[in-house]
Amino acid sequence: MLSESAHQAEHRVNTNFGRRRKQRQAIALHEWIILTLFLLILTIVLSTFNGLQRLDQTAYDLLLRNQSTPARDDIIIVAIDDFSLAELGKWPWPRARHADLIQKLNAAKPRAIGVDIVFAESETASPDNPNGDQLLAQALTASQRVVLPLVSINAGRGLQAVQATPMLAQAAAMMGHIHIELDEDGVARSVFLKEGTQGLWWPHFSLALYEIGQKFERETNLSDNTKNTKNAKDATSIKQISPSDLPVNTRQTNSSNTTAGIWHRNFQLHIPYYGGSGHFTSVPYVAVLRGEVPAEFFRDKYVLIGTTAQGMADAFPTPVTTNQGVLSGIEINANILASLLDGRSIIKAQAWQVILMSVLVISLALLSFLFFSPRIAFFTVLGLILATISASVILIHWGFWFPPAVSVLMLIIAYPLWSWRRLEATISFLGKEFVLLDQEPHLLPEFNPDLTLAHGAKVPVRRAIQDKLERHFSAIQAAARRVRDLRQFVTDSLTSLPDATMVTTTDGNVVLANPAALAYFKSIGMPHVIDTLVPYLFSNMSHPHTLYTGERESFSWWHILDLNQSDILMKGVEVVDPKNRDLIIKSAPCYSGQHVLIGWIISILDISEIRQAERRRDETLHFISHDMRAPQASILALIELQKNPKTAIEHEEFLSRIEKASNTTLGLADNFVQLAHAESNEYRYTELDFQDLLLDATEEMWTLAKSKRIRIVTEIPDGEYPVRVDRSLMTRVLTNLLSNAIKYSPCDTTVTCSLAFASESLNDSIVCSIQDQGYGIARSDQSRLFQRFQRLGHGKGADQIKNDGIGLGMVFVKTVIDRHFAHISFTSVPGEGTCFTITIPANNI
Repeated sequence: MLSESAHQAEHRVNTNFGRRRKQRQAIALHEWIILTLFLLILTIVLSTFNGLQRLDQTAYDLLLRNQSTPARDDIIIVAIDDFSLAELGKWPWPRARHADLIQKLNAAKPRAIGVDIVFAESETASPDNPNGDQLLAQALTASQRVVLPLVSINAGRGLQAVQATPMLAQAAAMMGHIHIELDEDGVARSVFLKEGTQGLWWPHFSLALYEIGQKFERETNLSDNTKNTKNAKDATSIKQISPSDLPVNTRQTNSSNTTAGIWHRNFQLHIPYYGGSGHFTSVPYVAVLRGEVPAEFFRDKYVLIGTTAQGMADAFPTPVTTNQGVLSGIEINANILASLLDGRSIIKAQAWQVILMSVLVISLALLSFLFFSPRIAFFTVLGLILATISASVILIHWGFWFPPAVSVLMLIIAYPLWSWRRLEATISFLGKEFVLLDQEPHLLPEFNPDLTLAHGAKVPVRRAIQDKLERHFSAIQAAARRVRDLRQFVTDSLTSLPDATMVTTTDGNVVLANPAALAYFKSIGMPHVIDTLVPYLFSNMSHPHTLYTGERESFSWWHILDLNQSDILMKGVEVVDPKNRDLIIKSAPCYSGQHVLIGWIISILDISEIRQAERRRDETLHFISHDMRAPQASILALIELQKNPKTAIEHEEFLSRIEKASNTTLGLADNFVQLAHAESNEYRYTELDFQDLLLDATEEMWTLAKSKRIRIVTEIPDGEYPVRVDRSLMTRVLTNLLSNAIKYSPCDTTVTCSLAFASESLNDSIVCSIQDQGYGIARSDQSRLFQRFQRLGHGKGADQIKNDGIGLGMVFVKTVIDRHFAHISFTSVPGEGTCFTITIPANNI
């Protein structure tokens, strides 16, 4: 049981540990909250003020450039190109030439014709071209499908519209502005479908072509009479386009304002470019003028007439061109017209949508920092980056643009920021913990000759010039070395323990076992120890017979894992294993530095020799108190009887009895001393011939055999029988066996002693046999022949002599034979005789 001070220390350790753990958790949560607020505020600010617009525009251009769409085959560009200028002369061309072109195109019945040339001033009459404006106006009036452009200029009174001359403007079917919206980087990405001033609104040039084409399609479905009536109404409606007439996917951006001099724009369209320069079908102006292009080529087509020649065309950078390339205005108008016809546009996400999606993505990343491991959090951030980019790619394909720069940038900086803060916290925590670890008592001696102290300094010179991180690394290295040394020390200590020892988890699963434990369980048929539950390892053991004696039914091997039973099991319980070995099993709990149960240490002590020695001691005490005491008591009793004349016996008989009792005591003492000598370690081995030992033993027993008329016959083949034995003890073994053979054989019999040389598995042995013709050993006593203090019966004959020994002779024989790494066996048939056989290794060296 723990003392009161131990309980207080344990409580203090647990309290400090819990306090430090709560502080670490609070610091981690505090760091996470600060980082979350910082990133979310930065995300909102960047999304609101479009702080990463250039990055988003670069991504926008890259995506548009990489998803080219096939050009519509109903849009034809008649290009005023370098070839046409070379063929027709320098610009400007006479308007009569333009009238001739429009007449040729009108004959092909196109859906709409767009002339991207601003005729702001009347043409000067000349003898060669006296009525150019009139001819052009007549061609426009005859077509009723021609759209002319207008632009805005600042004449000192604000922006004003510059249109074609009144004659041409009246003759044209519609007027449309040709303004292109340029972003901050000078790239044309969008247009406004409606622009105007002072209450007048004009559609975009491409929108006007779209409306005329739609009107032409409606006209083809009407009768001639209805068509004429409809023309007047449509002409009026075209001049005043309402918002409901605009195509899908456009957004109203500015409200109308009729203030003089202020230019208004509405319905911004982000152009979903179909491709770069040359993407739409283009034919030279001069080829159409000369009739080289068939009229059928323009039927039901949208024809756009504009300049593409270098230095003359209005050209702009676009997302589908490189940084050095530009796209002519007429080609941009073709892209706008195609998007109107296909109902395509790109809707940009509004600020609140960007903020919402960015905050959601960053929040998912931040939550992964809080709940997942760094590796999973990293892959989460990487997955969110890929998902954000993929979402932008997929959405722009469907006409919706989500700027990913803010989300991707926040994800990129979020993980390093969190890792930096966690690294700072980790370094700080490790520094404090290593200081506490260094203050712990060192179990092993330490010596590092590389570190020498500075003069008057309290820290080593090398540590004095290290920065904080290097000092932490040095502390980690020292702690790791100390842990490795301690682990090796524990491993070596466990391995060197002589007793079988195991370390288990709290539930009894073996995690460590020394070689002694592995060898022991292997000896009882259980080769697998690691990852095995201890109660199963001990399932073949007997119940304890020292403790738990009064509660055998309630004992379970699971008790060795029970803290309530630890007081008893720390002292140990005694059991008997399947091989009848006496064991003491001890179990002790193992605690961590915070006194938390982390496992059990279980040891197995083999006390078989101790218990055997105790049994021999008890037998010896019994021998001393009974067998040796009885003859002495008889002698004393005879002396007392002899003192009284009335009870005195004859002198001869008195001396005979005294002699017999004394001889008995002397024989018992001699046998006991010889057995003690045999069991000691003081053997004096010498190299000799075994037949000499056998002949010496037969000579010593000749007198005893002669007294009973028993012949001793030796059968020793010629040769040498070298052995390495203790001469006196081995001779005593042979004389004991011969003495018993003579003693327990009737008169006029033969005792045969033989020697032989045997070889088995390349091991040479000497075999000695002693065969008598005596009474034999009772079958019930044969299993007890070599046990201490066992009086055995010899045969059942009426003339057999009484066994007055105490059972030490054969124990002596067995002990000496075992100490010589030899083997003794016997065969005995009651009434026929006994044969003892000794097999001893031959000394061939």
